[in-house]
Amino acid sequence: MNATPAPYRFHAFEVSYFSAKVRPALRYKQLWYEEVRANVGDILQRTGLGFIPILETPDGQVWQDTSEILDQLEVCHPNPPLFPTSPVQRMAAHLIELYSDEFGLIPAMHYRWGSELGEASARARFTAMIGNEKRGRAAADRMARARLMLGATDAAAPAIEAHTRDLLDVLSRHFGSSPYLLGARMSLADCALMGPLYGHFFNDLVSRKLLLESAVPVCGWIERCNFPTSDGQGEWLEGDALAPSLRAVLSVMGRDAAQVLLDAVRSFEAWADTRPEDVEEPPRAIGPYATALRGTPIQKGCLPYSLWMLQRSLDVYRSFSEPERKRVDESLVGSGWETVLAYQPRHRLGKKNFQLIFEKGDS
Repeated sequence: MNATPAPYRFHAFEVSYFSAKVRPALRYKQLWYEEVRANVGDILQRTGLGFIPILETPDGQVWQDTSEILDQLEVCHPNPPLFPTSPVQRMAAHLIELYSDEFGLIPAMHYRWGSELGEASARARFTAMIGNEKRGRAAADRMARARLMLGATDAAAPAIEAHTRDLLDVLSRHFGSSPYLLGARMSLADCALMGPLYGHFFNDLVSRKLLLESAVPVCGWIERCNFPTSDGQGEWLEGDALAPSLRAVLSVMGRDAAQVLLDAVRSFEAWADTRPEDVEEPPRAIGPYATALRGTPIQKGCLPYSLWMLQRSLDVYRSFSEPERKRVDESLVGSGWETVLAYQPRHRLGKKNFQLIFEKGDS
C-alpha cells in the first residue's frame, strides 16, 4: 500500500460517470482512502463548481476534474504506474480518455434516460442515493434534460445504439484475449472507459441487461478494474505495441467521435474569435451546435471544456519527437483519429481556481 499520513477522502457517487473514472485508480495504486457520499452543496462551496467527484488529499488540498486528479495521483504515487511512457501506448490511452470524457456521455445518457424503463429506474436510484425524495427528483429532472443537451435525442437513438453495439462487439473481442486495454496492466485508458461502462452502463437497468446479454467479456473487465490487485497485474504490451483488437476499438471510437468532438471545438473557437477582449472566463456552455453521428443530424450543447480536453491530447502528441509522432501516426491510420491530431486550435484554455480561463496572450 502507498503509505500516507491520513486517508484521501473521495467525495463521489456510485452511479456517477466520473466517479467511476477515479475509483479504480485509487484501488490500483493501493491508496488509503475513504469514500464519502458527495454533498453537491459542499462541493460547490469548496470549488465554485457542483461537479462530482472531488478528491481531498491527506494534507487538505481539494482536487477537482478527473483528468487532473489522475495526473496528480501519478505524480504523488508513481508506482504502480498508470500512464504509459512509450508514445503509441500513451497516445492511445489519451485518445480513449478523450473519447470517454467527450463522447461516451452520449450513449451513457441515452441508455440511462432515453427510455421509460431506464428513466424510471434511474429516478428511483437517484432518490435512494441522495436520501431525499424532493432533492432526488430535482437532480433526476436536471439529468433528464441534460440528455437532450448532450445530443442523446430520440431521433439519434438508432445511431447511438448502433455505435454502442459495435463498440461492445470490438471490446468483447479485445477482452477475450487481453485483461486490460493496453495489455496485462491497467492504465489511464481503462480508468477513463470505466466512466461510461461502469458509472452508467453496469449500474443502470437497461444497459446492464445489454452488457450481460451481449458483452460478458466487458463485464469481466469491469470486475477486474473495480478490484485490481498488485499480484494480478502484468505488463503493458512490449515494444510499445497495440493489440490488433485494440486498433479495432480505437477505430469504432474515432470514426464516430472525431466529427462530434471537432464540430464542438470549431463552434467554440468561432465564438471565441469574436468574444470581447476583457472576457477571461468562457461560459459553461455557448449554445447548441450542429453535428452528426453516422449520418444522423444532432444538435448538441457546445461546451468549452471540449477544447481543454482536446488540448490535453494534442499537448501529449506534440511533446513527442518527430520519429515518435510518425510511429503514432502509423498506428492510427484509418482509425478516424487522424483529423483530431492534425487540428490546430486558435485558442488555448487554462485553469484558475477550478474555472476554465483563456490563457494570457489568447486573443
